[in-house]
Amino acid sequence: MPNKPLPCPQRRRRIPRQFSWVDQRQVREGLIRCCDPQALALYLFLLTVADAQGLSYYSERAIGYHLSMRPAQISQARHCLIHAGLIAFAHPYYQVLSLDALTSPPSSSPPRAARPQSLGSLLREALEKRS
Repeated sequence: MPNKPLPCPQRRRRIPRQFSWVDQRQVREGLIRCCDPQALALYLFLLTVADAQGLSYYSERAIGYHLSMRPAQISQARHCLIHAGLIAFAHPYYQVLSLDALTSPPSSSPPRAARPQSLGSLLREALEKRS
């Protein structure tokens, strides 16, 4: 891969010591299209805070604080992510699941009002709801 000029080389990303990642298959294979913006915000949060086994020990109260979400919103987002096969939940633990076992995105998803077409619009919508 050729070296590409960085607009801000002094801020080039490096792999952090702590463990977390976002798998590109979530976009390439359309997994995020099954989720509403609040579910995607919860998923990004869980990806960020999960340990090497995918476990998160954050309480619903802490998640609500960090994401500015009410318990009902967290519950709905959690249900969406479970339905999409992206997480498992056994109170009080969340587990971000490996995508290796998924063969395709879920065929049906919980209904939602609008279906943004890009990751950027999904994230923008989630941020607008927080404001």
